[in-house]
Amino acid sequence: MTQRVDLATVMDRLSIDEVVSGYAVAVDDGDWAAYRALFTPDGRADYSSAGGVEGPARQVADWLAETMRMFPVRQHLIVNRLIRLEDLGGSPGDSAEVRADFVNPMRLTGTGTDAGTDAGTDAGTDDAGGAPNFFAAGRYTFALARTREGWRFSRVTVHEKWRHLSS
Repeated sequence: MTQRVDLATVMDRLSIDEVVSGYAVAVDDGDWAAYRALFTPDGRADYSSAGGVEGPARQVADWLAETMRMFPVRQHLIVNRLIRLEDLGGSPGDSAEVRADFVNPMRLTGTGTDAGTDAGTDAGTDDAGGAPNFFAAGRYTFALARTREGWRFSRVTVHEKWRHLSS
């Protein structure tokens, strides 16, 4: 491998990592326009293992926007990212897969709490007044494609392994 190929691989890995982090921030902040922008035009998302929906990312974003109103405070922790770049005989290709574990603590809506979390609002404000905490954990599989705009998700799949409700 040449230094140029090594540098391109490092840059791809950093760019892919930024897309994965952007996903967590978009969901946690309720920024559904940013969420949609992370996907290819034909990108899909599958939340069925967590009791959700599967379909085109644009439609899934609408479902998430509605569903996440129950959780005014949320935080995705996406760790142990294993990035596999397509290998074209020593050069990086235009597709990649990331497997990453997640822990997702969220606060359920409490009595009298505004359940809306639109883009531009502070989703980190904890005003739930003793509402229970909800924890989910598992693994994501992210499939990505290189586009003119950079790396984008062609598919996001949630593999929920456990969940817990606590007061």
